[in-house]
Amino acid sequence: MASMSFRLNMYLPTSKLFLALILGCIGCVGCTPNNSESSSANNSSSKPANSRSSAGTDSSDSSQGNRTTATKGKIGLSILTSSNPFFVEISDSVRDAAQKAGYELISVSGDMDSNKQQNQVKDFIVQKVAAIILTPCDSRAVGTAIQEANQAGIPVFTADIASIASGAKVVTHVATDNYSGGKQAAIAMIEAIDGKGKVGILDFPQVESVMLRTKGFREELEQQIRDKGVSIEIVASLPGDGAKDKSYKATQDLLQSHPDLKGIFAINDPSALGCYAALENAGVADKIAIVGFDGQNDGKRAIRDGKIYADPIQFPKRIGQETVAAILKYLNGEDVPETILIPTELYRQSDGAADPDL
Repeated sequence: MASMSFRLNMYLPTSKLFLALILGCIGCVGCTPNNSESSSANNSSSKPANSRSSAGTDSSDSSQGNRTTATKGKIGLSILTSSNPFFVEISDSVRDAAQKAGYELISVSGDMDSNKQQNQVKDFIVQKVAAIILTPCDSRAVGTAIQEANQAGIPVFTADIASIASGAKVVTHVATDNYSGGKQAAIAMIEAIDGKGKVGILDFPQVESVMLRTKGFREELEQQIRDKGVSIEIVASLPGDGAKDKSYKATQDLLQSHPDLKGIFAINDPSALGCYAALENAGVADKIAIVGFDGQNDGKRAIRDGKIYADPIQFPKRIGQETVAAILKYLNGEDVPETILIPTELYRQSDGAADPDL
């Protein structure tokens, strides 16, 4: 037994040394990566969390619990101005509809500056958006920006305001039926001034939608003069540019040139509200009827309160929704119409009194 114990004690240190060598080798294998695995890991970590394909589609990834929502792509929208609630409502409805369809919306304001809007389109092209929506700041000048998008292979859609530039391809234009709305405005003016008197227009002639409104207004009055003996004369048309402050000044100019005015057609609600402020300041608000156009809540309240006689009202939310629907169909390879028109409805004081939203 003593001899056997001696032999075991002799070999025990050697066994421990052997075990230590084995464990050391295992440890070295754990801290030295295989070359192919190292290359794979480095390639994986060098990829961005969100990579976009040439079609503009974002992929999603997660890092430490922060997850980026995947989208089918981006849609670029440049509205005429963010100072007019009508265009803000279009933008909001486009955003809602786009997000429901899995697209991200990039919405900017052209601020009534066609050069600024052209630069915004350039940015959309760089970002490889899936589609572009424009409410042009200038219906003719916008052609250059649209052509740049055409050359980049990005489909362009217009909302509310159309392009009238030659050589600029727009897939679909979605808008109010502005021509018919202008005819409704003429009917309201005839009611408001009992079919006789001098009338002025607060215009915005650079914008296609307004061109149609004033054309409808003029042609309906001409028809009523021929067919029903209406005695209304349009004596002046001054630019109010769809803005409250400019329309205030234009109304002052109208009053100075034509103190015997009976009515003023203001091409949108901001124009109509600026017009009323000028009439009130001159002490003639109860003598001159205003017919507006839009149907924003401020305009509707003014109609309810008797400051504006009536508005052909538009539906900006529906314009935005229909525009996105056209984009989705087009991107899906379906045929879409060149023009989608949404009718207006004439809104008078009795409608304002019964309106639950006011």
